[in-house]
Order: sequence, then structure tokens, then C-alpha cells
Amino acid sequence: MPETVTTIEIYTDGSCNHEYENGGWAAIIIINDKETLLKGEEFNTTHNRMELLSVIKAIEYIESQKLTHCKINIKSDSQYLVGLIERREKLKASNFLTKKGISIQNPDLVKIITHYIETLNVDFIKVKAHLKKTNIRNVNREVDKISRQIVREYVKNNYSSK
Repeated sequence: MPETVTTIEIYTDGSCNHEYENGGWAAIIIINDKETLLKGEEFNTTHNRMELLSVIKAIEYIESQKLTHCKINIKSDSQYLVGLIERREKLKASNFLTKKGISIQNPDLVKIITHYIETLNVDFIKVKAHLKKTNIRNVNREVDKISRQIVREYVKNNYSSK
């Protein structure tokens, strides 16, 4: 009989080099003490877009594992991301437009996250960012380092003088 999964912990982060507009994202998914690392890079992007994409990729993975019935805790240091829960009704009511009638930033990704908030048992938990290294494992710090490393490697490989 397969193991029962009740709660899934997901740590996400995103990073971006504004000068070169390349970004990286990372997610560590913990299911019954088994960890899965997802990561990727994007171009012509922003930091907030990478924050959103890390969550979407993690939930897509959960969907692929047929675990959307489980409780999903997404832990992020992004106030922009975590604040979507509180702003979602207002965003939907405004049809994802600002008070000036122009589209909000990243409407495509915000709509996807809004859909997940409304259809899955998902909570967003704000965690402190950039804590100093201690003897206690900090998974949020790990995804932060991974996403920043993706960005640094791209810049190093494509823009550094050789």
C-alpha cells in the first residue's frame, strides 16, 4: 500500500539580474521526508515573476504526482507572493487592472496562482529572508542560494570577459 501523504511543504524563491534581465527560480518540495528540487531559468524577466514562477512550477509538480488533494504549505520570503491571498478578491474584481485601468504586473502568472488559491488546499506562509547561517537547516536559505546561483552562472557564462 502506498504511503499516505497529508501535508506537502514547498519552499520557493526567485532571483533576477536586472541589468541582463535573466532570472532563476527554485523550489524544494518535501513530501513525507522525501525532497525534490526543481529549478530553472528565464530570460526577459523580473524578480517578482521568478517568485511567482517558482510556486507555479512546484504546484505543477504536485499535480503531476496526483497529490492536489493534499494540504500544501508554500513557504516564501516574498511579501509580493504571500500578499496575493489577501489581494486576490480585489484583483479579480478589478479584472487584474490597476486603478488607472492598466494591466497589473505579471497578470498571466497572478491569474494562475489565484486559481490555485481558490481550487487547492494551499496556504502561503511568509518566512524571514536572508537569515544568517546557523546549525539549524534553513530550506528557504537553500532555495535562495540556488536561484541566485542560476542567475550568477548565466551572467558569468555569457557576459564575463574571458
